[in-house]
Amino acid sequence: MPTDVHQHRHHHHPGQGHPPASISPSILRLSAAERLTAAGVVIALIWAVVLWAIA
Repeated sequence: MPTDVHQHRHHHHPGQGHPPASISPSILRLSAAERLTAAGVVIALIWAVVLWAIA
């Protein structure tokens, strides 16, 4: 049974190191205080929009 073997391909020139890994932003990487602050900002914005809509 033939198998398809994939070779690992490098995206950099031989002799050079790997490029730095990029870290995607994630809410899970924030501290608890930063998450609470972000939640407070979102809640304040929602209330501001509600009060503006009522006025």
